[in-house]
Amino acid sequence: MADSELVVPSGWEPAKGAAASISKQFKFDRYGITREFLDRVAELSDADGYHPNISFGTTYVNITIHAREGEELGEADRQFALEVDRLAGEVG
Repeated sequence: MADSELVVPSGWEPAKGAAASISKQFKFDRYGITREFLDRVAELSDADGYHPNISFGTTYVNITIHAREGEELGEADRQFALEVDRLAGEVG
């Protein structure tokens, strides 16, 4: 790994077919928890000014974060992923 490469948070993987993006699936026991997580991610997105791609079902949420600047993921993208992970740990 080159020194300039960003260390991606655990569990986040490069998105298939998309350059400069990472994705992760979050699983929950029931829809109410899924909804709470989605609401918190929406609040984070509004506060941060960045809105990731999100798809979801009754008990899962897929989130993809694309590079905000240029063709490489940056520290802001990494921090956003870490905040999403924190939110996932708080719901339920």
